[in-house]
Amino acid sequence: MDRLGIAFYTDSYLPAVDGVVTSILNFRSELERRGHDVYIFSSCKLGTKANEKNVFLYQGVDFKPYPQYSMAIFPYNSMMKLKDLNVDIIHAHTPLIMGFAGLMSAKLGRYPMVGSYHTIINNRSVVEDYYPKNKQLKRFTSKYLLKYIQFFYRRCNATTVPSATIGKMLEGYGGIDNISVVPNSIDLGVFNPKADGDLVRERLRISSREKMVLYLGRLSKEKKIEVMLKAASVISKKRNDVKFIIGGTGPAEAYYKAMSRRLGLQKHVRFIGHVPREALPNLYASSDMLCLPSTFETQGIVSLEAMATGKPVVGADYLALSELIRSGKNGEKFRPGDYIGCANKIEKVLNDSSPYIREALSTAKEFSVRKVTDRLLDVYDLVLSNYSNNGVFTDRQ
Repeated sequence: MDRLGIAFYTDSYLPAVDGVVTSILNFRSELERRGHDVYIFSSCKLGTKANEKNVFLYQGVDFKPYPQYSMAIFPYNSMMKLKDLNVDIIHAHTPLIMGFAGLMSAKLGRYPMVGSYHTIINNRSVVEDYYPKNKQLKRFTSKYLLKYIQFFYRRCNATTVPSATIGKMLEGYGGIDNISVVPNSIDLGVFNPKADGDLVRERLRISSREKMVLYLGRLSKEKKIEVMLKAASVISKKRNDVKFIIGGTGPAEAYYKAMSRRLGLQKHVRFIGHVPREALPNLYASSDMLCLPSTFETQGIVSLEAMATGKPVVGADYLALSELIRSGKNGEKFRPGDYIGCANKIEKVLNDSSPYIREALSTAKEFSVRKVTDRLLDVYDLVLSNYSNNGVFTDRQ
């Protein structure tokens, strides 16, 4: 493929750390390694200045329910930069303010447009926790979010989703076609079984005789961390050799810490806060397994990272985790919200994790950054080919 100029539009970028940011960073690294030019257009907090090459930041206001994120105030002049940068295609990784700016740039500048559906922004739990508190406003927001999702992705020349499960969900919204599965990827040079967790265990004061169950991700209500905490309570009443480590920050951090105290888990559960990306491989390596009780995952990139280090995953049998986790192979699944089932599956894995290792590693290899970037470039190639043949920006109502 000829050298491409690719504009990524996103409402989420460094220093925020989430699945969208990880996906963007992995794709950018591999695309640039292959000789393509990647430009990132992102919102940022007031006063922030870009200190990376080819990154353009648009200042905004904090999103109060989740101050890690900001909403750009006026990013629409970004379209003026595109011609100077020789951009060939626009890829919006989020559909909100920056995504809409990307859509407007594509429409007015006659660029082909790819949209990615990473996050279920109209999820009931998200609407409850992050959107207006007034009940009527919540109903209004929920109703029109779905209409906006339809509006946005119908106007993309192609839409990528991280899993087949999410693709079916998006198709079910109606009128959204040209959907391609392009998963999030992992760098197997970084996440692999060679990672050493001994120093992490030493710092956490967890002995080699003890078992360690890890949760890693946002501390937010839609992640259903209460299921893991209740499972920890069940397990701690039967055995004292299991420690539960919760890594990450988020708007529900105080809520879950208070819940842990109410359940009497001070000796069994530890919140370790934000984990720098460079520390992740060794943190996974220090654990015996990853627990992901979330019913919100469009793929669950932390599951892939854990598997790449040879760790099985116990997760809720819902959405993309149902697709990714194969019970008895690379992990175990439990009924969503069933903390007793979660506890049972955790114990099953902890009692003998060795049968899961090979399948976990095999699963991770299917999501290597090189393989997944091949799939993304196939989407770009098809979009550019159709756009070139038609000579116009396709607006599918």
